Amino acid sequence: MAEKSPPQVLAPAATTLPITLADVQRAATVIEGAVLNTDFDHSRTLSQMLAAQVWLKFENLQFTASFKERGALNKLSALTDAERRAGVIAMSAGNHAQGVAYHAKRLGISATIVMPEGTPTVKVENTLGHGAEVIVTGATLEDAASYARQSAKEHGHVFIHPYDDPLIMAGQGTIALEMLAAVPSLDVLVVPIGGGGLISGMAVAAKGIKPSIEIVGVEAELFPSMLNRIDGGSRPCRGDTLAEGIAVKTPGVLTEQVIRALVSDILLVSEVELENAVTLLIEIEKTVVEGAGAAGLAAMIQHPQRFKGRNVGLVLCGGNIDTRLLAGVLTRELARESRLSELEIDLPDRPGQLARLTAVIAAAGANIIEVVHQRVFTDTPAKAASARLVIETRDRTHLEATIERLRTAGFTVDVPARKKAR
Repeated sequence: MAEKSPPQVLAPAATTLPITLADVQRAATVIEGAVLNTDFDHSRTLSQMLAAQVWLKFENLQFTASFKERGALNKLSALTDAERRAGVIAMSAGNHAQGVAYHAKRLGISATIVMPEGTPTVKVENTLGHGAEVIVTGATLEDAASYARQSAKEHGHVFIHPYDDPLIMAGQGTIALEMLAAVPSLDVLVVPIGGGGLISGMAVAAKGIKPSIEIVGVEAELFPSMLNRIDGGSRPCRGDTLAEGIAVKTPGVLTEQVIRALVSDILLVSEVELENAVTLLIEIEKTVVEGAGAAGLAAMIQHPQRFKGRNVGLVLCGGNIDTRLLAGVLTRELARESRLSELEIDLPDRPGQLARLTAVIAAAGANIIEVVHQRVFTDTPAKAASARLVIETRDRTHLEATIERLRTAGFTVDVPARKKAR
């Protein structure tokens, strides 16, 4: 089936945007010295794989492992003395929380962060570690936002929105200034979209410097909220996406204005490609990113013709991924590549059969990771046994060769994953 052309996102030329290039340049001055100008490196391997020239902006190397520090600091720095004394409150699924908490502590401002239930533990713990009070409540980010707004009214705190705020947007846009200063020849920026603060700030900055540059947004297929806003679609927004950092049901109003005006299209990426992109960045670039941080690369993998032959800038916008989840992602990817496989093998219940089985696998050059030898809880005949093994092979060809050797040796072999696929 031919790949469907991405939707075009256009706006009237007369649209007045909520921020300007000057706002982003001003934000760059405000955050200078307190936020890293992160590395922006060319990836030779990814460029060869994707038939494009790929540069990576390592925002996962910020102190809080996310770009969110930029907007948070720009907003906090603009508070009046009275507002600083009152303290701030924010809602966040994690990265905005850490950015606000960290820089609020630096500036001597008390911070309360409201996080939705299901926020990764690493993000909750890191936010607490930066000295903020954390309240975990609400099934969604929108529920957490309602609680935060009400609490702000009751306690007189300043509400720090994670994306729909001009100062936040301008702070995030400083990433594009750095990218184009380093590589002026960029043709396109591929930017994740949650609420839209990152892409709107970057679009204003990039288009202000280089009007010919193209800005492409990326959303998880499970949360296509901004795409729905733009094209009037009714795609469902639900599910547990790996990219929880961009799992936003209600995107920004201000950010939508910028996206309509400056973003050429929005691509959707599957969970499989998000997992693939996270794995590739670890294997190739030796860098850890969360699902949202890998969304740009996932878009290039899923839509390769869209970027073929172009100079592409990707933002690795965050690296706060739960270690248990990361382990699961890596293992699942190994299984997809047939580097880890589960086999079910029927054995005669006689001495030495398990040893014979393992000897065949060893002779095939495969490695046994796990073995369950079952005589009781199995539907094999009473005079037989069942072995369930997890084996490691180099690739699918090596797996097939190993299975063939087992069958040649007289073993009945099933691959449960293939049964499920059928």
